[in-house]
Amino acid sequence: MMKRFNIAFDAVPLISDKMTGIGWCEAGQTTALAKLHPENKYTYNYFSRKDHHIKRERIKPFAGKNISVKCSHFSGYVYRALSAFLPVPYSAFFGRKSDITHFFNYIAPPCVHGKTVITVHDMVYKAFPETVRTRTKLMLDMGLKKSMKRADIIVTDSEFSKTEIIKYFPQHEKKIRVVPCGVDLDKFKPCKDSEKISAVKKSLGIDGEYFLYLGTIEPRKNLERLIEAYYAFVKKVNKKPPFLVLAGAKGWLYDDIFGKVKKLGLEKYVIFTKYVPSEDINALMSGALSFVFPSVYEGFGMPPLEAMACGVPVLVSDSASLPEVTGDCAVICDACSVKSIAKGLYRLYSDENLRKDLSRRGIERAKNFTWEKSAECLYNVYKELF
Repeated sequence: MMKRFNIAFDAVPLISDKMTGIGWCEAGQTTALAKLHPENKYTYNYFSRKDHHIKRERIKPFAGKNISVKCSHFSGYVYRALSAFLPVPYSAFFGRKSDITHFFNYIAPPCVHGKTVITVHDMVYKAFPETVRTRTKLMLDMGLKKSMKRADIIVTDSEFSKTEIIKYFPQHEKKIRVVPCGVDLDKFKPCKDSEKISAVKKSLGIDGEYFLYLGTIEPRKNLERLIEAYYAFVKKVNKKPPFLVLAGAKGWLYDDIFGKVKKLGLEKYVIFTKYVPSEDINALMSGALSFVFPSVYEGFGMPPLEAMACGVPVLVSDSASLPEVTGDCAVICDACSVKSIAKGLYRLYSDENLRKDLSRRGIERAKNFTWEKSAECLYNVYKELF
């Protein structure tokens, strides 16, 4: 007889007002899993002290008919702060019915009923602590070691991240499983609607060709070097250059990134957009000359994969997991070399045949990373627990 599981997901990453990559990873894996294996019972757990209706609306698109929702009317912030020091049982808020509870954002609280799974996306707080917000670093310094000990299995996004976790926490090597992220191929695909692309460009103040970066505006994304490389590129181009569009939410230390643009006199050419709504991203990506993502450290790097699915040629750095994700379907540059990044920009700008080739091969490679494949891989991890 087939084993049926009662599986709970910590939904904190899904109820944020501006979802990050961690939230989209959870959304992709959990919604696909619930559709692939409807024989199980699935629940999203979250704390909510106020604005309950807002959080319900945020989680509603993911829950649908397949995943129920359980809300504890207590402050999640207070619970996380208390449980960092005291063994306040998670089960006191969410009961003792779950066979498995999966926490997608590094930290597992004490006294979870059943088996505990955590996702540890990367080790950036250890490898590049200077690029991590102080509050985040403190949370991980205080809580990750205990969380990994509590976890029955630790999931991570790439072979690179598995190697990194083992480097810093070798005692947990046998617990670690790699579950690659995916891409929503219904959402991320070449946009054929030129009017939609034009409307999105107009709404963001983009008038002409552009290189696109999409992600949090923060130090580890290597944006200061990208801006310096773009400055070198602009000097080399004889006619009006494509804009450099930096789209995404403001992260930690973003003032230095804005300051770099001003210092180099690039205010006319570098466009910082507002937070881009999810429904506009496909058109924004599809309209780009190239997608540029020279990050110094990524546990997986979903944005380049999403751009590839849209048929956009991609530039990534040779760092961390990025070559693992893009394979030979991107222009690879040295993350630490402004000259190398500038050379990559110029290659993509000047070589139309290269852009067409990368576009075609990128679409094919992205098909290897579906959320259905990711969810099936995760489900096989769950089955190991019983």
